[in-house]
Amino acid sequence: MSAAAMGATRLLILDGSVDPDPVVVGGKAAGIARMISAGLPVPPAFALSTSVCREFLAAGDGVLDALWPQVRAAMSYLERRTGRLFGSADAPLLVSVRSGAPTSMPGMMDTILNLGLNQEISDGLARTQGTAYARDTRQRFEQLFAEVVGVSDTPADPWVQLRLAIAAVFRSWRSPRAAAYRGRHGLDDEAGTAVTVQAMVFGNADERSGTGVLFTRNPSTGDPEPFGEWLTRAQGEDIVSGTRAPESLDALAGLLPEVHAQLMDHARSLEQRNRDVQDIEFTVESGRLWLLQTRSAKRSPRGAIAIAAALGREGLISPAEAVSRVTADQVRAVLVPGLDPRERAAAPLLATGTPACPGVGTGVVVTDPDEAEARAAEGEEVVLVRRTTSPHDLHGMLAAAAIVTEIGGATSHAAVVSRELGVPCVVGCGEDTMIGFDGRMVTVCGDTGEVREGAIPLRAPSEHDDEDLRLLTQWARDISPLAAWRSDEVPAGAQIVPEVDVSSDAAVENALRDSVGVVVTEYPLPVLLAAIHARR
Repeated sequence: MSAAAMGATRLLILDGSVDPDPVVVGGKAAGIARMISAGLPVPPAFALSTSVCREFLAAGDGVLDALWPQVRAAMSYLERRTGRLFGSADAPLLVSVRSGAPTSMPGMMDTILNLGLNQEISDGLARTQGTAYARDTRQRFEQLFAEVVGVSDTPADPWVQLRLAIAAVFRSWRSPRAAAYRGRHGLDDEAGTAVTVQAMVFGNADERSGTGVLFTRNPSTGDPEPFGEWLTRAQGEDIVSGTRAPESLDALAGLLPEVHAQLMDHARSLEQRNRDVQDIEFTVESGRLWLLQTRSAKRSPRGAIAIAAALGREGLISPAEAVSRVTADQVRAVLVPGLDPRERAAAPLLATGTPACPGVGTGVVVTDPDEAEARAAEGEEVVLVRRTTSPHDLHGMLAAAAIVTEIGGATSHAAVVSRELGVPCVVGCGEDTMIGFDGRMVTVCGDTGEVREGAIPLRAPSEHDDEDLRLLTQWARDISPLAAWRSDEVPAGAQIVPEVDVSSDAAVENALRDSVGVVVTEYPLPVLLAAIHARR
């Protein structure tokens, strides 16, 4: 069924026949459509557009009343593609209902998995696929449904469940954590979220099933090797929540080598097709691989610099585009002073875990996100330590100089969010390892995965010592509106303007507005980048 037949700006069947605009259907649905178009194994799906969200938030449930015949028609499409029926006890179609903002906001809005279950349907699943599987799947659904929709009793009618879930996901656009995230990143408060409804595949089905996350390159360091984690007998929320310790993708290669090989092939194809590092969510159901989502990976400042330089060297993107993908703030973050090696060795080691976001943060250990936010507002440096983080902790994460968790891996919520925030982070230090540290001054190193006692002195690096920064500087000078010459090499007739404050993007913008932008100096990369972005 075509986009036109279903109403392209309100509800879109993701059959690969069109390349939808993420502004209309959200980044998640756009990624699904691209994967289907490429012939990759993706469960069928449809999306309600961001315009429906805006209408719903303005006018209420009547918007869904008018749209419901199209929703039913789209569900019929999922039934035909899967050979299952929504609400059937014999061959039930279960679906996920996921948010999808135009710009990725990982973990900030709501998702419901396994929707479409009631007692009768669960009994049918138990007969065909086993009691343990049916019980686990229903418990997962009812727990998420109650949390997201805010009801104590799940309705028995799957169609009522679907209606309530769509409404709840739309409303999650206005949740405090989503609003705080948009404020931090300067995103449009009025954009709204799309809703993607997708046929479920089950990583909790049996011992040859599981779920995982794959980055086509390391988003923390920029290293070119694929990087990810995997859990057997699990669903996607298990990895994101960090409540179970994941395994590396080598475990998947050992258990299901053919699936692992397929995953690596698809990952390479998606990186080439999208010309960027991809963050891929996948599920394996009884030995069969399914791709659920692909998007450009969130990355640390160090990762952003290394990845941009690497993609430019490889010719996947142009030097100008490589420069455009790096911000002045990311370069400044990488040039922040790091630990002095001698002082580091002398400081007592309190805990070690998985490095999740590079950098160094020093502060007083605080275990409550509200307290972290309050103390940071008073000017105190704090390190937020949690068993694991969730979207409800975002305000404390925003306030922290560093983040530490006892459990969870490199694709957990804490790891993903800290990389985008550029906050040093160490995850998976071990259950109960941080007990008793509340109130102590610590230094967290997101490069080594260490938590050490005290405030350790730092040493400043130089951009001239970094191969990637040198290359990006060379490319930036070729395209920057700030021309840089030594004073004895100024071309005849060039206009000389005052030097610019290298710590201020605003000063660069003023110089560009007030002059032709010819500067006699060797300006550092952050200033060149600020000038380039200011002219776009």
